[in-house]
Amino acid sequence: MSAYLQKQFGLKDKVAVVTGASRGLGQAMAVALGEAGATVVAVGSKVENVAKTIALLEEKGVPCMALGCDQGDGKQIAEAVESVISRFGKIDILVNNAGTIKRAPAHEFSDDDWDDVINTNLNGVFKFCRAAGKQMLKQKSGKIINIASLLSFSGGITVPSYAASKGGVAQLTKALANEWASSNIQVNAIAPGYFETDNTYNLRQDSERFKSISDRIPSGEWGKPEDLAGAVVFLSSNASNYMNGHIMLVDGGWMAR
Repeated sequence: MSAYLQKQFGLKDKVAVVTGASRGLGQAMAVALGEAGATVVAVGSKVENVAKTIALLEEKGVPCMALGCDQGDGKQIAEAVESVISRFGKIDILVNNAGTIKRAPAHEFSDDDWDDVINTNLNGVFKFCRAAGKQMLKQKSGKIINIASLLSFSGGITVPSYAASKGGVAQLTKALANEWASSNIQVNAIAPGYFETDNTYNLRQDSERFKSISDRIPSGEWGKPEDLAGAVVFLSSNASNYMNGHIMLVDGGWMAR
């Protein structure tokens, strides 16, 4: 890599925190950030859940740290962020990926399922942003990448709480971008399309839905977790310093159709 590209896209000496890093999209993004030069803190609901991700990072020689944190528990979130600061002295990058989904017709959707999804996908994202943002404001620098969704733009089917939470993530991203841009903190989001992950397993088993979704994707193919690598490295790097409050679609062209 040339000196120019290293300066623009390299993440050497950066500390990146990735939530929901145990598998799928989070694991792929954690590995991508490590390969770009960052020290990676892999966060899972339990510390043992990120063991495979840590092993992948260590195989590549990436300095890393495992953390367990319940995304729905504000106290644990604050403690997790403090642990990172205590060990590394800073947080340069936060990737808010942890999330959950519950499926049921809206008229049958339970209060417990609604609260669980909103608390994890929206409240937890805000609390991680708030805790990391305090440190970034002290540093006068930072990158926050929230993971939104196609359902930040559309309503979906039988996922009312997920759609509401991801719509909220998009607006939260814009709100924080407005507040923190003057402190050299860029807050953006990635909105993945339909990816082959645990969250979409049941959806992919429904032959009619799988076909209707696949038919709308111009290539006809669902995304693989590694397809987010370029986007997350770009939004974490100097190359994106003039981007703020943007929701970047990585959807194979779904929204263009």
